[in-house]
Amino acid sequence: MKNSESIEKRRTFGIIAHPDAGKTTLTEKLLLFGGAIQTAGAVKNNKIKKTATSDFMEIEKQRGISVATSVMAFEYGGKQVNILDTPGHKDFAEDTYRTLTAVDSVILVIDCANGVESQTEKLMEVCRMRNTPVIIFVNKMDREGKDAFTLLDELEDKLDIKVRPLTWPIGMGDRFKGVYNIYEQNLNLFQANKTKREEEIVSIKDLNDPQLNDIVGDAFADELREELDIIDGVYDNFNREAYLEGKVAPVFFGSAVNNFGVQELLDTFIEISPSPIGRESDARYVEPGDSKFSGFVFKIHANLDPKHRDRIAFLRIVSGKFERNKFYHHVRLDKNFKFPNPTSFMAQDKSVIDEAFPGDVVGLYDTGNFKIGDTLTEGEKMMYKGIPSFSPEIFMELENLDPLKSKQLDKGIHQLTDEGVAQMFIMQPGNRKIVGTVGQLQFEVIQHRLINEYGANCRFAPKNYFKACWVTTDNKTQLDSFIKAKGNYLAKDKDDNLVFLAETQFLLNMAEQDYPELTFHKTSDFKLETR
Repeated sequence: MKNSESIEKRRTFGIIAHPDAGKTTLTEKLLLFGGAIQTAGAVKNNKIKKTATSDFMEIEKQRGISVATSVMAFEYGGKQVNILDTPGHKDFAEDTYRTLTAVDSVILVIDCANGVESQTEKLMEVCRMRNTPVIIFVNKMDREGKDAFTLLDELEDKLDIKVRPLTWPIGMGDRFKGVYNIYEQNLNLFQANKTKREEEIVSIKDLNDPQLNDIVGDAFADELREELDIIDGVYDNFNREAYLEGKVAPVFFGSAVNNFGVQELLDTFIEISPSPIGRESDARYVEPGDSKFSGFVFKIHANLDPKHRDRIAFLRIVSGKFERNKFYHHVRLDKNFKFPNPTSFMAQDKSVIDEAFPGDVVGLYDTGNFKIGDTLTEGEKMMYKGIPSFSPEIFMELENLDPLKSKQLDKGIHQLTDEGVAQMFIMQPGNRKIVGTVGQLQFEVIQHRLINEYGANCRFAPKNYFKACWVTTDNKTQLDSFIKAKGNYLAKDKDDNLVFLAETQFLLNMAEQDYPELTFHKTSDFKLETR
């Protein structure tokens, strides 16, 4: 198969949501309808098995959350579908943000009762930064929630994007009958089944078919016809180009737990979603059709099994063809590596692969050579851009309780921040290590791993910082003045960039006012912000 055919076959997307919106359930049902699993619950069961491999994973199990991005792939409708399921818990939002750099489109899951929540808005901001195409799935229609039209208004208002419903719910809660497929102009009704896929029990092609009244009742049938007339009058026809440009979000309704609306979502997604797109590097824009291989690491996941200590780097392939046992150039280290056991992920199973194409995510066993954002090529010296670190929300100073283990502590905190568990800022004098995260739970994870994996006895002391801002300017005189005045609040990140640790919003505002030639960035990816 030629590369161009392989590229066109692939659909790589992320599933994102506020916690408890039903993201994991929808992921499982997509796998179920895609034929990758036979019974819903298989993915969750596998996660439980995996959590028993180390003490750290006990934290995950006790809290009932997922801390790792899962990669799952299956074939459906002649396409290779790559799903990146992200953590929903806000303490692990940074992992989700980075995962969004590796996908070509997104499915955003909304709870019909709760509507747009805080985490949803943050995730959508990241999608808008990249003009990522977004499909919205309004879930849990089998429960009482907000009116469908009210939800559409809320989506447009809070997420700052035009919407266009492509399916429409018939009833809600106990009265929920299923969804009408506006895009295909038909109605497929399934029996509710929480674990297995059921064959459709009836298929209606015409809204005026009296069978519709017989199945859902006169009142529901009349209401559906009226609401579809309103939709046609209020919303523009669906424009795929506008969707691909991130200007309009198609909206689907359903109940993932009962299988309603999942088939419609999957079938339409396969048809309208983008095939793999290129990425910007510091040298040029790289097209997926380029003959030379290139890709970037967007996540590093430690096995955390004390007996093995291996890590897996998740590599998104951007161009060319990746081949097993072929030497590739690690641009940052300026070294060549080959990978005898690259893995792909089919549902819950890992398997060694011989080749992979743009859009695919490959797992590379890593002994500590990779950092998030690293680029692999066939020799070209370029680095992919757009994998930002966001300003943390909680800051603590790492304190060493055993001076004899200083080297172990230093090695451990550097490796953990390379994995993206947290961010580290070095303050002078004394090389003080300020660790920043988006959630309190991260500090428990870091301390546990430093003690158990590196033998470094340590603790965290809270620091009263409001925000970390990366500072850039072309005005050296003003920068020198700023450094002299704010030296006690300045640090360097792991890439030696200057960072201002502002104690309050007021002090940040004052700094921006007093030093107008300086730019205070809220993410470490400066060029992406100004795009």
